[in-house]
Amino acid sequence: MKILGGILGATFVIASLAGPAWAQTSIPKYGETDKTKSPSEIAAEKEAERAYKRSLGNIPEQQKSTDPWGTVRSDTAPPKAAAKAPPAKPKAKSAEGATK
Repeated sequence: MKILGGILGATFVIASLAGPAWAQTSIPKYGETDKTKSPSEIAAEKEAERAYKRSLGNIPEQQKSTDPWGTVRSDTAPPKAAAKAPPAKPKAKSAEGATK
C-alpha cells in the first residue's frame, strides 16, 4: 500500500509541474506572427510613415550650443605666463682652487 501511495504521489507531483510548462507552449515567440498583412494595412503603414517624416520637418532647429557655462568661458584660452627660468647656480669651485 505504501508503494502505491508513493507512486500516486510522484505522479501527482509530475503532473502538477508539467501542467504550467505545457500551457506556455502556446505563447508566440518574439517576431512570430500568424497573420499576414493585407495590402490596405501595408498602405496604411506607409502613409503613417510618410506623415511621421513630414511631422519631423515641422520641428524647429535646435541651437548648436547648449553649454550653460558658455557665457562664462571664452572660446580662446588665456595666454600662459612665460615660464620663469630658475636662477643660475654659481659654478662649483674646483678642487685645486679650494686647496690653495
